[in-house]
Parts: sequence; structure tokens; C-alpha cells
Amino acid sequence: MKKSFGYKVFSVFNYLFFILIIVVCLLPVLHVIFASLSDPAWVISQQGLIWRIKGLNLNGYKLVFQNKSLLISYGNTIFYVFIATSVGMLITVMAAYALSRKEFLLRNVIMFLITFTMLFSGGIIPLYLVVTQTLGWHDSRLAIIFPTCVSAFNLIIVRTAIASVPQSLEESARIDGAGRFTILFKIIVPLIKPTIATIILYYAVGHWNSWFHASIFLTTRDKFPLQLVLKEILVSGDMSSNATISSTDFAGDAILYKQIIKYCTIVLSSAPIFVFYPFIQKYFESGVMVGAVKG
Repeated sequence: MKKSFGYKVFSVFNYLFFILIIVVCLLPVLHVIFASLSDPAWVISQQGLIWRIKGLNLNGYKLVFQNKSLLISYGNTIFYVFIATSVGMLITVMAAYALSRKEFLLRNVIMFLITFTMLFSGGIIPLYLVVTQTLGWHDSRLAIIFPTCVSAFNLIIVRTAIASVPQSLEESARIDGAGRFTILFKIIVPLIKPTIATIILYYAVGHWNSWFHASIFLTTRDKFPLQLVLKEILVSGDMSSNATISSTDFAGDAILYKQIIKYCTIVLSSAPIFVFYPFIQKYFESGVMVGAVKG
């Protein structure tokens, strides 16, 4: 099919636009990676973006791994992400299935209440009082896992995906004696894998980047997530927890390595998401429902 001149012009501008977006998003990432691997004195002397590695130096990462507070917080974040994402996905899928069934009489009322929370919330103070006083979760890991484990937006997305599954599949399963849980987890969930994978990624990234709730609910440093410790490092330059620069062989360059440590910590905190994403990306493609119903 012959393409018109207007279509060609549009395609050129479209490609240029998205290339520009890629460059804008990629440059800060490369800047941080190159800075974390370069000579500290050279990094500090630079103004603007860093385009290359000069004087390959891995001492910044060595210092980061010597900091016990960072290592503990890294483990805490992995724990929070895994538990909160698992609990959130279980609740989201089960709630979305119930709310997608026409025979559930209160589904419209409950959906209205869920949607209402997306527009209006009680605020930070009521949340803090409920979590710390009513539930008694002050300085508890439960305060990081449960209050934010479910997103109304994600629940609506999963509900829409489940509602798109033909009712004939569920009816056939019921005739064969399948129960609700069997239908949900063995028939419906495999058919909406792209949606499930996307929501898992949303939950995981959200919990991985979360630091605010930890800052108001937690007081014990051994329970801090990585992002809260990273915030302290970036904002106040606090590297005094458990391991310090002065206790290493680089004490004379404390100021230089203090800057490099920030870049190294950012790289290490972002690496798991970059590693995790390619395994989820393949499920984003559509076409799972093709051939699910025949006849």
C-alpha cells in the first residue's frame, strides 16, 4: 500500500518525538551510572551531564557494601516488596473477581465506595491515628505492608480484565464441578496474564520506591526500607550509620567519596527494577484470548 506524503511526514515527526523522549529519559540514568564508576575528583569538577567514564573507580561501591545500614535496608525493601505485592495481588484479584460478577448484588455500591477513595481521602493525620493507635502498628513492619497493599486504580483494571473473559468459560467449568477458587485461579487468571503481570510491576515499583509511610510509621533504623536511607543520604549526606568513610582506606578523600556514594546508592537501588522489568515485558502483548472460546 502506497503511503501518502502526509503520512510520511507524520511518521518522521513521530519517530523524532519518541527518540527525544528516550534521550531525555536515558541521559540522567547514564549520568548516574558513569558518575558512580568514574574518578571522584573528576566527577566533582564536572558541570552538567557526564557523558563518559573517566578513571574507572569501583571504590564507591565498595564503601556502599561496607555500610551495614544500607545492606539491612536493602533486605528490608526486598521483604516489603515481596510481601506487600503478594498480599496486594491476592486481595486485588479476589476482589476484582467478586466485583465483576453480575450476581453480586452490592457490587455497584462497593465499586462506588472504592472509586470514591480515588477522589477523596481522609488525609495523613487520620491514617496515622488509625495505623498507630487503632491498629497498634507504630514502628511495625505491618504498617508498611498492609495500609497501602491495594490500589483502587489497579483493582479497577483487573476487574475490567476479568469482566472481559467470556461467561461461557465459567459456565463450562461449573458444569464440570469447578468451584469459585478453581475458576478464578486456574481459568481466569491464566487468561489475563498480561494484566496480572502489569499490575505486579505497578505494585512492585510502587512499594520499591515508597519511603514516606516508613518515615512516619517507623522509628527503628533496622526496619527502614532502602529508599528512606537513600533519602537521608541524598538530602543530608548522612553516611554515619554503622559504617563510615573515616573507617576505610579512603578517609583522606571523604568529601570526594561522599558524593560518589550517592550515585552508587542510586544505581544499586534502581538495578532490581531494571532487571525485573524484562521478565514482565513479554506479557504485555495482547492476544491471549484468541482461541479461548471455540464454536
